[in-house]
Amino acid sequence: MPDTPAPACPTCGTPPPPGSPGGACPRCLLAAGLESGGPGDRSAPPSPEEMSRHFPHLEVLEVLGQGGMGIVYRARHRNLDRMVALKVLPPEAAREPGFPERFTREARTLARLQHPHIVAVHDFGETGGLYWLVMEFVDGPNLRQVLREGSLEPAQALAIVPQVCDALQYAHGQGIVHRDIKPENLLLDRSGCVKIADFGLARMVQRAPVDLTLTREGQVMGTLHYMAPEQYRSPDTVDHRADIYSLGVVFYEMLTGELPMGVFPPPSRKAGVDARLDAVVMRALEKERDRRWQQASEVRTQVDSIAAGPAAAGSAPGVVPAQLSST
Repeated sequence: MPDTPAPACPTCGTPPPPGSPGGACPRCLLAAGLESGGPGDRSAPPSPEEMSRHFPHLEVLEVLGQGGMGIVYRARHRNLDRMVALKVLPPEAAREPGFPERFTREARTLARLQHPHIVAVHDFGETGGLYWLVMEFVDGPNLRQVLREGSLEPAQALAIVPQVCDALQYAHGQGIVHRDIKPENLLLDRSGCVKIADFGLARMVQRAPVDLTLTREGQVMGTLHYMAPEQYRSPDTVDHRADIYSLGVVFYEMLTGELPMGVFPPPSRKAGVDARLDAVVMRALEKERDRRWQQASEVRTQVDSIAAGPAAAGSAPGVVPAQLSST
């Protein structure tokens, strides 16, 4: 009697784990969830139940987000009995030359970043061709979600920026550049503490947006409207000052509710905020990096000085309003 053939993934032929949905291997299962036929036409990611089968040490609970850098799930670490975030990188990233070595090198570097305003990496690895990171779970919204609810008060922006500066100064001191500072990567927990997510992922995955929705593989790293000019002009020369430019974009957006595109006025003329902020923001947004603030700590010093001075336009700089800390 002939032997029964071993089960194989219908897409790639790889033997799947027992109980895998549709007999698909983890890589093809996730790829199906990341495929997109165009803007607004993204397939549903694999369900938490499906992903739990491939990560037995985790109880995967829900999808938190999905984008060009992969899919993020909220999960409970069974042994540690604590909430974590599981980030699974895009399957196509593993096909890039040298990716396994780069992933391991960058993940180890990220795991060494220990700072109160940086999302911690607890573990990383590869399962069935999928590369993943287990990270600190931040119980709260990202800055994009807060901005969508309405423009922040100047006091809120002045409470957020110094925390981001502290994290950037620490990482830059370790020789690490984020390359993708944007509201989606700034998380706010329920106490108002800001944490930067996805440090190093732009370098690890090496993907860059063509527009706000579609992505392509390449060496240019960062999100288009937040990228410093040198990130798309000469990506091989990018240094920590690219993060300062991106922070300037986020700062401008927090103060005015708009992006600094084309010829744009300083924040005080756009939104009536304290005119002392103009010099801080506009210098961060200099096209030539030698003319920007050279260290994130310089931005913090300027913001702290303004926050300690008289309140402008009826605001109270430096105080985190209740709606931010309780979101």
